[in-house]
Amino acid sequence: MELNLGKIPSQNGRIAIVTGANNGIGFETTVGLAKVGFKVVMACRNMEKAASAMANIKQKLPGADLDILPLDLSDLNSVREFAQQFTERYQKLDILVNNAGVMTTSGQKNTAGIELQFATNHLGHFVLTSLLIDHMPDDKHSRIVSLSSIAHRSARIHFDDIECNNGNGFGAAYGQSKLACLMFGDELNQRLNKSGSKIQSLIVHPGVSDTALFDEMSWIQSFMFKVLGPFLSHSNQKAAVPALYAVLSNDIEGGDFLGPTGMGGLKGKLGIAKRSQYSKDEQVAAKLWDLSAELCGNEFTL
Repeated sequence: MELNLGKIPSQNGRIAIVTGANNGIGFETTVGLAKVGFKVVMACRNMEKAASAMANIKQKLPGADLDILPLDLSDLNSVREFAQQFTERYQKLDILVNNAGVMTTSGQKNTAGIELQFATNHLGHFVLTSLLIDHMPDDKHSRIVSLSSIAHRSARIHFDDIECNNGNGFGAAYGQSKLACLMFGDELNQRLNKSGSKIQSLIVHPGVSDTALFDEMSWIQSFMFKVLGPFLSHSNQKAAVPALYAVLSNDIEGGDFLGPTGMGGLKGKLGIAKRSQYSKDEQVAAKLWDLSAELCGNEFTL
């Protein structure tokens, strides 16, 4: 699997949303989509950083067609306001890239009292997708791309302890949130197929890159990452390739899980990524869907 943006036909007239578009992988995904002609709506929490990112992109790509709308995925009221603003401004949506994420070890919760990583990385995107999917053309080129992580491999969905308070180990809450992203993408594709829809749901993992996710590292973790990072990670531009490929390629199918395949998935050639056996459990995925709808107070039917 290789991505050559220069060979992609013009996507003029098509609209994409990228969450967390102002930095890291989301920024590079936005650049890639703008290069091939998409109108990209940058869904960002910090409007100042978003405006700076948009100016940066337009400096590189003067013809880039970009817009900014505020979105705080940890706050479901913000998610609903974003969806309303988008649908008032645009007639359709072709691509939704559920990219934004947080990684924290400080035990933070959102305003509803839900563990922040699960709320932001999974629940916010669950609601966002539910509110926008009816605006997507029923076409195989309409795609929802969810970003997971290699952190899913050692994770479980702790249905009786979503907060991961009961000694589930370092990073359990983050791993659970990214596992939820993967299983949501799977279950969404299953439900789209059963409904007869041609829309495709795909899941990707970016490998490891130096993104804002690592801002809350301890000093020793940060030091180790800076020392070892060049050997274990790749650039944000390369980390964006799986998502761009999922959006643009014709040789994929809904439900595919794409990512770098070298060095345990940290970086390397793009391909079908390895995933845990647990992540393939359809009963767990269906139970997660029901729990997500309950926590959000948001029915999601197809």
